[in-house]
Amino acid sequence: MMARSLAVLLFLGSSGSVLAESLDADQTRQFVAGKLFEFTCFDGSRGAGRIHPDGSVVGTIQLHGSGPVYSASLPVGTVKVDGEKVCATLNGLPFEPCFDVDRTGNQSFHGSLSGLSWAYCDFTRTWSVTGNRLHQKPDPLSLNPKRY
Repeated sequence: MMARSLAVLLFLGSSGSVLAESLDADQTRQFVAGKLFEFTCFDGSRGAGRIHPDGSVVGTIQLHGSGPVYSASLPVGTVKVDGEKVCATLNGLPFEPCFDVDRTGNQSFHGSLSGLSWAYCDFTRTWSVTGNRLHQKPDPLSLNPKRY
């Protein structure tokens, strides 16, 4: 249950910023895959996680913003691109949730369940998270920086 919640919450968000840029599935994969993000959600849940390029997920979550912090991981192929959508395959759910993703800055995005904009999380890229084993070094400097 915690793992399913983490997968859904890792991709939830809202588009409330004037500067928000909607991302298609390929842009989302490039912006998010392999990077560590901290998140806070509409229901108070928070945590940190990484969606790997193979669609596996690893992270932590604190439901409703209080109580224990849970570690969770989901297998390869959990998060995937399905045509123009980013979706998740989660055991125990009778449907495959898909997500709308809006980049809100160079290191942040909002994600919401498609059709349910009130169910969202805000994500900010981080390079280490205190209190767990998730750590990431910054990307190396490049002479040809990527432009978003």
